[in-house]
Amino acid sequence: MSRKLVKCISILTLAFSTYCNADVKLPRLISDNMVLQRDTEISLWGWAEPNEKVTVHFDGQLVGSVQSDAKRWSIKLKPQPAGTKHLIQITANNTITINNVAFGEVWLASGQSNMVLPMERVKERYPRDIAEAHYPDIRHFTVPTVYNFKSAQADYPIVQWQELSPESVMKFSATAFFFARDLYETYQVPIGVINASVGGSPVEAWMSEEALIGFPKPHAEAKLFQNDSHIKAIQDADKARSDNWYTDINNRDAGLAEKWYKPEFDDKNWQPFTLPGFWEDQKVAPMNGVVWFRKTIDVPKSMAGKRAKLMMGAIVDADTIYINGIEVGNTTYQYPPRRYTVPKGVLVAGKNVIAIRVINNRGKGGFVADKPYWLGKPNAHINLTGIWQFKVSVLADELPNQNFIQYKPTGLFNAMIAPALDYKIKGVIWYQGESNTGNPFNYQALFSNMIKDWRNHFNQQSLPFLYVQLANFMETSNHPKPSNWAELREQQRLTLNLPNTAMAAIIDSGEWNDIHPLNKYAPGHRLALAAQNIAYHNKKTVYSGPQITTIEEKHGALFLDFTHTGGGLVAKDGDLQGFAIAAKDGKFVWAKAKIIGQQIKVWHNSVSAPVKVRYAWADNPANANLYNKEGLPASPFQANLTPTQ
Repeated sequence: MSRKLVKCISILTLAFSTYCNADVKLPRLISDNMVLQRDTEISLWGWAEPNEKVTVHFDGQLVGSVQSDAKRWSIKLKPQPAGTKHLIQITANNTITINNVAFGEVWLASGQSNMVLPMERVKERYPRDIAEAHYPDIRHFTVPTVYNFKSAQADYPIVQWQELSPESVMKFSATAFFFARDLYETYQVPIGVINASVGGSPVEAWMSEEALIGFPKPHAEAKLFQNDSHIKAIQDADKARSDNWYTDINNRDAGLAEKWYKPEFDDKNWQPFTLPGFWEDQKVAPMNGVVWFRKTIDVPKSMAGKRAKLMMGAIVDADTIYINGIEVGNTTYQYPPRRYTVPKGVLVAGKNVIAIRVINNRGKGGFVADKPYWLGKPNAHINLTGIWQFKVSVLADELPNQNFIQYKPTGLFNAMIAPALDYKIKGVIWYQGESNTGNPFNYQALFSNMIKDWRNHFNQQSLPFLYVQLANFMETSNHPKPSNWAELREQQRLTLNLPNTAMAAIIDSGEWNDIHPLNKYAPGHRLALAAQNIAYHNKKTVYSGPQITTIEEKHGALFLDFTHTGGGLVAKDGDLQGFAIAAKDGKFVWAKAKIIGQQIKVWHNSVSAPVKVRYAWADNPANANLYNKEGLPASPFQANLTPTQ
């Protein structure tokens, strides 16, 4: 036999052997430190070559063997009580050992940026919670942002379960952390959180194609984005527009060319600007482009040469900050808090110059009010609010909006929810809605369909689904007027018609100037209260603020009945406020309101025949103060005398 023929036979033999004895593989979810749902039969699954024998041992005991079917295998593990430090071995051509397995409660956390927002972003508010986050029995699995419009994905990219510690908690969703910690401290069982959430995502992105069939516009859009060339054309056009815009302003920026950030630069002819504030509000013409700001400060000898914290609030849209000509911080978009560290050796005793280059690509540009602006330490710092000098360097056209491909219908469901569908879970926590406020009126239909669709796909028809209502946001208003944020809150409230759902109202926990409020304890804690009642069947737990049920007219006033009154209705901090009524003409006026037992009477002398009532109906309802005695706020609502309420 020739050497060439022997070599060919050897290659073919090796290929056949590899095909017949390929290594078994597991999904990312089934890995070290994972939490499996207790007290229920669960599936372990993975991939191997067709007809390959796969054997599973649990804590040294044989669970069983199975042959893979069309490369996929699955085997059942009987219900296990809560516990930790279990070992699972899976053997085929190879052996995989899964260490430190826990059985407890598995929760899927999803939604948009307020569910994404990690503890690192709120570290100044919760330093003690972070320092004391020694909870090895709380584990989290954070899914990276991925999308697919063509089909449901079988697995996630590289990611792993992590035990909760003061170090790992920094990447843990803040809302999910407070939720998981509350449940752990209540039930003392391991808690696993699968965090599959994406900032800015609308509800349509989290729906399967089947769930969108009754919604022609998003369904058609989902079909359109199954075309790779369509996606590439959009991405290429977006990139070209963005690159051209930024290249143009950078090339025309005299501040960069002339080094306006240098301390020796002469800014005596610059104009004054009061920080914080937006330049449009300070009689500077509305504009997009580049504006530079400078301020000279006195630094004491005690701070000279030392590291320092620079807190520059929030800036719209992007910034680069220099101290004494040295760059100390850069952020490329408006939402993150500007928390920069000034390195050793930058600050000098006496005069120091801070220069800020701000790029605004659309809307109002400037510095957000009611945020921290200082240099030094929290308890010993130099205040940076007040008069600065500014100069416009570049005027530019508005940068067109980017098409965020990951926000398109079905993409996130296919890539971030589908890989978990065989993983038994206790329930879902959801924090989303801000991205649907542009068109809130069909949100209930979309959201309800999504919940039912997830229950079908998880094959858990009674799956608890707990969600957060939109927080108060934007400027307060003294007059009843239309509000898309109020409309979407109402759509969220109406979704409670689905069984095994609960809503955490946080109308008292937002910030007027930040779509990402720092108070993440309130939504996490209130979701945990809802879980106790809905998922753990502790019916004594008061888990919601008052919810409107019925409305009746008597002698020119409306009488409202509520559920979830707990120990009773209360008006927090003064007289009951936040109610508006209207007659058939639909013109709402602020009304008087009074608690009478378990009812609320609402009236106004100018409205003799009221038929409609609203509560906390505004983007940011400043005076909404209806609570139950347990301290949970009432949900905003609108109601009519007709059955349409």
